[in-house]
Amino acid sequence: MGRRHRDALFPPAAIQRLTRLVDIDPQLLAEDFDRAPDLAPVEILITSWGCPPLDDRVLTRMPALKAVVHAAGSVKHHVTDACWDRGLLVSSAAAANAVPVAEYTVAAILFANKRVLELGALYREHRAALDWSAHFPDFGNYGRTVGLVGASLVGRRVLELLRPHDFDVLLADPHVDPATARSMGARLVGLDELLTASDVVSLHAPALPETHHMLDARRLSLLRDGATLINTGRGSLIDGQALTAEASSGRIYAVLDVTDPEVLPAASPLYSLPNVLLTPHIAGSLGGELQRITRSALGEIERYCAGLDFAHPVTRAALATSA
Repeated sequence: MGRRHRDALFPPAAIQRLTRLVDIDPQLLAEDFDRAPDLAPVEILITSWGCPPLDDRVLTRMPALKAVVHAAGSVKHHVTDACWDRGLLVSSAAAANAVPVAEYTVAAILFANKRVLELGALYREHRAALDWSAHFPDFGNYGRTVGLVGASLVGRRVLELLRPHDFDVLLADPHVDPATARSMGARLVGLDELLTASDVVSLHAPALPETHHMLDARRLSLLRDGATLINTGRGSLIDGQALTAEASSGRIYAVLDVTDPEVLPAASPLYSLPNVLLTPHIAGSLGGELQRITRSALGEIERYCAGLDFAHPVTRAALATSA
């Protein structure tokens, strides 16, 4: 993590709490392990976004290392096989980071069904009272069908937040059985059925070889006219060219917080299409929301120091089907 990022995650109060728990140099920040000072005494490594891979060469410099506490979401970018082979304990604040992503998603779902962005644009254009129901005869949230692709940490949090609303919720996830889906307030269906039946589809699947472009041209064509596709998961889940073609036709709406590539070329039509809302990967923790991640990481360090298991452990097996 950069120094500014470190200071946002660990302000003075958090640093004081850390120093009461462990022997730490508050000024030590290793952005590049090759240029870091002596790492031999390090027992707990606190990582965050942008951490370089912890491979054999790096781990050799940390013979005392026993635990990696990740103050961010996925650990796939830096926790390597060498970490598991060495038996390191790994924790992630992915559950904490899932909260704002789920909040963004639910807000997008509610706004999509209410046609808030489209109505707002029309109101701005005409600056007068119109017959809104004539323009959007079926707008509103009551009785709508919402389809979630993936019961990830974010997906499950979205399911929780959707419970008070009058939605028919569908779930597509090959690792969930019907009874578990029902317990989370959803009906388990196949992906094609979900796409065909949903007014809003929200993606929460991990980026894996089998999920790459899982929404290709054929599957995007299954979306009903006027449906909204929300992606706060991974940009690679959608075939970008196929999505651009569908969105350019005006047939569907899209809310995209992640894309592939992460920043689209300036000439991409998705920036200017009225039926597409692009945001720059802001659904996750930013600003004050980082303090939720800080609390999670500090809590894990407290548990480690007390000889307790992590509350949010990451295992080698779990990484095979997670983000």
